[in-house]
Amino acid sequence: MIGKLKKGSSFGGCIRYVTGKDEAKIIASDGVLLGTNAEMAQSFELQRQLNPRIKKPVGHIALSFKPEDKPRLTDEFMAKIALEYIQMMGIKDTQFIIVRHHNTDNPHCHVVYNRINNEGKLISDRNDYRRNEQVTKALKSKYGLTYGTDKSKTNTRKLRNAERAKYEIHNAVKDALKVADNWQKFKNELAKRGVRLELVYKDKEQTKVQGIRFCKDGYSFKGTQISRDYSFGKLNARLEGTENLLSARAKSAQQYEQGNHKNNQEPSISESSQDPWDGISSIGLFASANAQLFEPFPEDESAKKKKKKRRRGFSL
Repeated sequence: MIGKLKKGSSFGGCIRYVTGKDEAKIIASDGVLLGTNAEMAQSFELQRQLNPRIKKPVGHIALSFKPEDKPRLTDEFMAKIALEYIQMMGIKDTQFIIVRHHNTDNPHCHVVYNRINNEGKLISDRNDYRRNEQVTKALKSKYGLTYGTDKSKTNTRKLRNAERAKYEIHNAVKDALKVADNWQKFKNELAKRGVRLELVYKDKEQTKVQGIRFCKDGYSFKGTQISRDYSFGKLNARLEGTENLLSARAKSAQQYEQGNHKNNQEPSISESSQDPWDGISSIGLFASANAQLFEPFPEDESAKKKKKKRRRGFSL
């Protein structure tokens, strides 16, 4: 079980998407006038007007399960899990519909909810991605659902279109990172695997990188859509870090060779005879931290003159 979170501005567009698939079925709802797509969208829009300042009032969550769990996932059981999920995510006292799809091998449903609750307040999305991971993990443990496996083991031939391209890109990036130690090599390795790398810039002059995209078979995805580890920042830190590490190793090796060259020269007598421990006081080495070292005060001139007079007085 995994959850994918999105936010949008159009209830009409989101509702048309989730209800437009073959055999789409509303398995749970609350506070929404069920009817045509236009009637449902209008129902959401009326509550949206309680807080018109919010630009993205549409909450959209896709809950997907593993094929191994399909025999257990009746409409009632899927609705039960989805309802528990939205409650644990803090999505309360608001409108929602839960729509089940049957167009993939993975059983899944879509939750469309109003981010403006019944009192006109915005439902917080703070740390929602982290909470999503915690909640899905808790529900998988509670109901004994199948845990996901490594994407590299997924049979991509059973996947369709964009989902298949996404998995293939994930595997290509993972393999390329095993052999690439800089951006150019990384780009070349991806090209060998049929993936095109594109950088997204903030400015027209292309001086500041904003993000990264991966393209395959006509589909394009942001790095974070493939994996959180594939954002530009994380990839840049990894590739530049590897490059810097290799540079540091080369520099260290050069310094080592230079040091050996110097050591191979004949040392001077003074250098060869000097004890490396010279200059380290045995008292200072073993004394406690509170120990004080005293040096004799230099003898002043008056004391020297008195000594001379005494010697003269006792001389015969």
